[in-house]
Amino acid sequence: MKWRYILICILAAGFCGCRQQPAKSQAQSTGKDTLSYVYKTIKKRAGDCGVKPDSSCTTAAIAYPAFAGQKVLNDSLRNKLLQVFYFGDKEKKGASLEDLAQSVITSYQEDTSAIHYGMSYSLDLSAVVRRQDSSLLVLELGGYAFSGGAHGSSQTFYVNWNTKSGKQISLDDLFTDGYTPTLNNIAEKIFRNDEKLSDNASLDHYFFDKGVFSLNNNFMITPTGLDFLYNEYEIKSYAEGQTTLFIPYAQIKSLLRPKTVVSQYLK
Repeated sequence: MKWRYILICILAAGFCGCRQQPAKSQAQSTGKDTLSYVYKTIKKRAGDCGVKPDSSCTTAAIAYPAFAGQKVLNDSLRNKLLQVFYFGDKEKKGASLEDLAQSVITSYQEDTSAIHYGMSYSLDLSAVVRRQDSSLLVLELGGYAFSGGAHGSSQTFYVNWNTKSGKQISLDDLFTDGYTPTLNNIAEKIFRNDEKLSDNASLDHYFFDKGVFSLNNNFMITPTGLDFLYNEYEIKSYAEGQTTLFIPYAQIKSLLRPKTVVSQYLK
């Protein structure tokens, strides 16, 4: 009897130990994967780095997922990564991510003033799988780059990919025809509330065209709503950084098309 009691205690302790493992981060917790992928990394250092740490010499680092048997997706991801930051002539036909990394080193080597003043160029670029479930894959692209001047640049972009149709998801794919004015009105109310602005306050100090609020196309599909992001200089100064704007599905449910990739999240 005593041994049976001890055995039960051991089994219970083991079960509790398994249940109490730390939760994964949002970036890791991607739901049930429908596509297989491995992360790849490209790293380059300027010839004069020597034994210096990466933080004090010119370097380029690019990390991205490569999806098995998904040429269209992989090509699209490569092209989008190539467009995030600009270093020299990397828009030539057939440019690769290796070319982008090398262009950082080449630009630095060609800039004699940077070398003379001990200035370091840098590129830290990545694409990360943020979510994958049903027919939806969500990727976050971006990072930091510096190629001289007063400061570097931080950029973030989202790709929402329909794994069944094999194409990027646009707002037009999610919303019914003629949705733009209503969606903008809903988004502007959220924006004004976030920015602590009254309904009639001018938007002239933002960078919206003619001072009129408008959504961009840089959004991430989440289980609870659409998360939009404006990068630096898009609607605010560099010092004010990026601006996010979250729209819950509850506020836009009537505008959404039926049977889309977000339908699984609607209650």
